[in-house]
Amino acid sequence: MPVLRVGSIIPSVSAFSVLAVDLDSNTDLFEKNSDKPVLPASTTKIATALVAIDYFPLSKVLKVGNVKVEGQKMRLVPGEEITVKDLLYGLLIYSANDAAEVLADSFEGGREEFVNEMNRKSSKLGLSDTFFNNPVGLDSNGHFTTARDLAKISTVAMKNPFFRDIVSTKEKVVTSIDGRFKHKLVNINELLGEVPGVLGIKTGWTESAKENLVTYVERGDRRVLIVLLGSEDRFGETKMLIDWIFSNFNWEYVAQN
Repeated sequence: MPVLRVGSIIPSVSAFSVLAVDLDSNTDLFEKNSDKPVLPASTTKIATALVAIDYFPLSKVLKVGNVKVEGQKMRLVPGEEITVKDLLYGLLIYSANDAAEVLADSFEGGREEFVNEMNRKSSKLGLSDTFFNNPVGLDSNGHFTTARDLAKISTVAMKNPFFRDIVSTKEKVVTSIDGRFKHKLVNINELLGEVPGVLGIKTGWTESAKENLVTYVERGDRRVLIVLLGSEDRFGETKMLIDWIFSNFNWEYVAQN
């Protein structure tokens, strides 16, 4: 169980909402407004990915329709045929909004039913302060989550080997089935491969949400998840929190009375 060292100075962050959790003991290591609803931006795609992984065989080929989306795109082409597996790489590595929409549109019942399934999934996982109304993470009324809920769903997601593999991938090229279209995907997460132990998981940004980042860190037998929402410097503040946690906590056995 992690115990904060006496005399440790609690850091200050610009982020509106933060939660850092030791996953093995389920102990909060740092907390700020972690139960207040906020705009999730593209951290929404964690739920999008889990629904898609549950529903589609990874080898299933989907045909891209006339997808119109704002923001980040992997530049899928109407009529292109591509596997669910490669769409998930685009979704999670490059945060591709067009990948999210193709997955949602291809669901039985279409986009609306896909979003309903996202909400059913969040309910099953006990996310009591989360509701989605799109698969991308675009800001809208009634689309919200909390740092604590994001920590819960992210912990579940990282138990899935395929999800875990994707979010730890720095760079990948995926192609359409016929090889005509190639999509180079570079992970947006600047901490991946730069900060020891960081293995993902998801970025997010909109003008209203500001900078969001969910981070999984594994060092030795210590496993920590950090959710940072509404930040002015998501990568810098997350790195600072990682350094602070591993410098200021002792992990030790505490006898129970």
